[in-house]
Amino acid sequence: MSNNFVQPLEKFATQTLDALADAVAGKASTLRDGTEHAGVELPRDLYAHKNAQTEWWYYTGHMQTAAGRRFGVELVFFKRRTDLDRFGVVPLRLIANPIYFAHFALTDESRHAFRYAHRKSANSPFDPQAIASSKRYYLRLGDWTVREAHGLHLLRASLGRDLIFEAALKPAKPLVLNGENGVSFKDHNEASRYFSFTRMEAEGDITWHGATEHFTGSAWMDREFGTWTATKNQKGWDWFSIQFENNSELMVYHIRDSEGRPSKFSSGSFVDAEGNRTHLHREDFEVEPTDYWRSSQTSATYPSGWRVRVARLSIDVRVTPIIKDQELDTRGTTMIVYWEGACEVEGRHGDAEINGRAYVELVGYDRSHEQPSLTTFIFGSALDRRWRSIFG
Repeated sequence: MSNNFVQPLEKFATQTLDALADAVAGKASTLRDGTEHAGVELPRDLYAHKNAQTEWWYYTGHMQTAAGRRFGVELVFFKRRTDLDRFGVVPLRLIANPIYFAHFALTDESRHAFRYAHRKSANSPFDPQAIASSKRYYLRLGDWTVREAHGLHLLRASLGRDLIFEAALKPAKPLVLNGENGVSFKDHNEASRYFSFTRMEAEGDITWHGATEHFTGSAWMDREFGTWTATKNQKGWDWFSIQFENNSELMVYHIRDSEGRPSKFSSGSFVDAEGNRTHLHREDFEVEPTDYWRSSQTSATYPSGWRVRVARLSIDVRVTPIIKDQELDTRGTTMIVYWEGACEVEGRHGDAEINGRAYVELVGYDRSHEQPSLTTFIFGSALDRRWRSIFG
């Protein structure tokens, strides 16, 4: 079918659906009000923001039960304003605005197993209830929750009917403002607000198949929000959060451009044992893959082992995944496939040997999000694969 015929149809469909969305959901906002590069204000910026396009609250942790069982955990909540989003000619705000997502994953080191689940809600009659309060720190998607009480971050999540995770996290160090006073640039004039609790004391209970075990450990919390536009300098990222046994922490990330190279907007932070932060620019650190792993589920190939060096701080460490397969296919919620996993760390800091634990996030190695499927988003990836097998 010629473009001379298709393009007028697409233009007509776009205009018609945009008019319908304006009538049903209201005019789309630019989600920019001139304060995008303002510094972080606390505690206000821990809460949800009405006009931020994208925001997330992200926890990872390394835990050990009283019986000695080790596990890593990831729990993240997202809120997305959809004013600027489309599936082809369909404006997403016609379906939902805002929309809420959450991911929960557990790396069972003792059993060498990885499990995850992901959810979404537009607060329709068929969705689980979702809340991201702008008045206090309270997040909910179904029975997964995060809230603050008496200085503690209280987390709850589940996997299927056989696993319940509940934890209380206490910040052990002051909050860290990443980037420039909490403003983290992704590209020219494109930035988020970004801050972290780099070390939180964790305690809680985990229930497997009806048996409850008490655990303790250490967690990390990232908070990021804002409105920014992806460009050729933002095709993915490799992000590392390292907690060393000497009570210091290192966070670095490479933003990869369209050629797979780290952009100059890559950044990081080092936090010493006393909580003092050192900002790291792109030229201050190196991340070198030492191995690779190919997913049998998505065929994406990821780095799977790294050497991380910060010459100005005399840090030279190796980061090794606990389990190679820690891939999450979340095309039915946040529309991406990514790798997020618990890792071990060993190396040197100056003249001393140093060990630790890390979480690593790898985004953009699978490119399916560049051609998102409305079927997958609405019904989930399993049904979409079935439809594709039937209809080609």
